[in-house]
Amino acid sequence: MDESLCVREQIEKIEQTTLSPFATLACNSLGRDRSEPQCELRTVFQRDRDRIIHCKAFRRLKHKTQVYLSPGNDHFRTRLIHTIEVAQVSRTIARALRLNEDLTEAISLGHDLGHTPFGHAGERVLDIVLQGGFRHYEQSVRVVEKLEKDGKGLNLTKEVRDGILCHTRGQEAFTPEGRIVRIADKIAYMNHDIDDSIRAGILSESDIPQELRDILGTGSSVRINNMIMNVYQNSHGGNIAMSDEFSKAFYGLHSFLYRTVYKDSEAKAEEGKAEDMIEIMFNYLCNHPNLIPEDYHKIMREEGIKRAAADYIASMSDTYAVDLYKEWFIPKGWDTK
Repeated sequence: MDESLCVREQIEKIEQTTLSPFATLACNSLGRDRSEPQCELRTVFQRDRDRIIHCKAFRRLKHKTQVYLSPGNDHFRTRLIHTIEVAQVSRTIARALRLNEDLTEAISLGHDLGHTPFGHAGERVLDIVLQGGFRHYEQSVRVVEKLEKDGKGLNLTKEVRDGILCHTRGQEAFTPEGRIVRIADKIAYMNHDIDDSIRAGILSESDIPQELRDILGTGSSVRINNMIMNVYQNSHGGNIAMSDEFSKAFYGLHSFLYRTVYKDSEAKAEEGKAEDMIEIMFNYLCNHPNLIPEDYHKIMREEGIKRAAADYIASMSDTYAVDLYKEWFIPKGWDTK
């Protein structure tokens, strides 16, 4: 290795000589909206990963719902644990395909930064009350572009922001690494939701239709390995895919989970309360803008009270939202001592 090169340049050289021709090289990044001096130690995608890990929105994920609202068992997944599992699956696939692990990791770690408290229950409410709707993947981009660092954003590369935006539906990411995260997100959440649902007594492994288990495998570790292997075996030329038969079973498993866990299970019985709470808090903030923190005052001036209220609520952890609701709406006892 040329010792005259800084560490970052050496890493970029290694990428050029070892990664697939279809990989997204850090040295070829489309860059940031605001130009900055390069780091001597880290590539642009490594810096993006680090910025996401150190941002406030990332830390709040530890107290945000994945599927089960405020679970009493420490082993149930939170949004943060889901994010880490997506990063692990993404990196495994990227490494096997000789694509850029740093890029997949950065996208994975940032993909759910915009999720509301109480998971998709909170998202559904904000989607109704906010003009133009609310989608967590768009909010995740808004977090890294506009809300973090006192409104300056994290100034991430275009590749990372595109991967975050396209991680769930609609147009696919323009990088193969972004397309990996899209499928890794589903691999992670379907398997850990099965695991958590079994732990909660909502379903058992035998409840999964036999025809799906015959193709996908039985047990989380076997299923995850089979899914990753199938992606590896069927992804070519930057196209990230599963075989037709496997893909059909994969989405069949998603449909099964939608019916048994995401929609009608006992675990969702409390979501109506969470939705009511979010709607009440949103309307209260719109009528009492003085309660919106100073961090969102610029948003309020430029985009209106409703947008600022939605941004504030979306940023909340489950526990913070509950505590604030109690403070605003639950009368305190009168201490006569």
